[in-house]
Amino acid sequence: MSSSELEEFQQVILNPDHQKILHQQIEEHWDGLADNSLLELPQAKMNKVFNAIVAHPQPVAKRGKFWASIAIAAAVVVAVFGVGLFYYDLNLKPQPTEHLANKNEITPGIQAATLTLANGKKIRLDDTANGLLAKEAGVMITKSANGQLIYEIKDADGDTSKINTLSTAKGETYQLRLPDGSLVWLNAASSLTYPVNLNERGKRSVKLDGEGYFEITKDKAHPFVVESKRQQIEVLGTHFNVSSYSDEPVVRTSLLEGSIQINGKTVLKPGEQSSVDPTGNIAVKEVNVNKSVAWKNGKFAFEDENIEGVMRKLARWYNVEIIYQGDFYQRTFTGTISRHDDISRILDKIAYTQAVRFKIDGRRIYVSRNEIITN
Repeated sequence: MSSSELEEFQQVILNPDHQKILHQQIEEHWDGLADNSLLELPQAKMNKVFNAIVAHPQPVAKRGKFWASIAIAAAVVVAVFGVGLFYYDLNLKPQPTEHLANKNEITPGIQAATLTLANGKKIRLDDTANGLLAKEAGVMITKSANGQLIYEIKDADGDTSKINTLSTAKGETYQLRLPDGSLVWLNAASSLTYPVNLNERGKRSVKLDGEGYFEITKDKAHPFVVESKRQQIEVLGTHFNVSSYSDEPVVRTSLLEGSIQINGKTVLKPGEQSSVDPTGNIAVKEVNVNKSVAWKNGKFAFEDENIEGVMRKLARWYNVEIIYQGDFYQRTFTGTISRHDDISRILDKIAYTQAVRFKIDGRRIYVSRNEIITN
């Protein structure tokens, strides 16, 4: 691409008037991107993205022999990370992530967790054989062949005061089937606390710290209640995701199916997400809920997130410490990346934006601003 062609391309994608259509194109093609398609799209999709962009009024709208190259460039930028990162310099090669110490790859998280029984005994589920783990309050607790923790009621009159906790450390995730058949997926650095037989004063009650995705079995006689930081959710039967990490500024709840009530007053409909801030105020907006549960499906999903938000998610999954060096521009990141890659590949993909640079020292990730970028 020549300097004049690059200038025209930058005028198209950096023009604020085009941000709405760019967002629309990202939304339209988001879920069609496979894990390995972040840097390559089919020609038809490239042309569709570019045609939608240049169809809007712009200062320069030449369509010459470089149509294919500029379409590819536009699609690549959209595929890599989306709106907010169009300062990507196509004439510069991003510097790969630098390893300061050993070059052992930091691998992604695994299926693992710790179960704490009512008597205080701790069971490391990834080190435990499949089969019966314990019997408490008339409930059989087993580990299935696929690694799922399963609770099954054998005595309906069991002790309702016995409490269990399933917890994941950084770099761990696990799935749980509760006595009523409800399913819960725990993200990294999370915990779920619940009565062994799930019944507490006529309600099915659990407490969440961190992030969990819930598929709740319908039972009109026994509402399902999830308590987390700054909020209480009550449902009858539904699918939803709750992110309530202590280091995140807001608590987010995203509804996929059914209906839920938050703090006894706010009702969510499918496709909506609530945010509860530190003062308790609740805001509701429509979102692409598939992004909210991307982690359960093996992907990171970022939408208008600053670098700190992006790195918090990476830190939990890869069990690393993040160290920031210097100040950062107020830019946001949008895109999806596989959670199955080693962290250096993830960081290299982010570095394609030319906004940040990374260095790895053991399990420390140093993040600095790319000084090539000026603004």
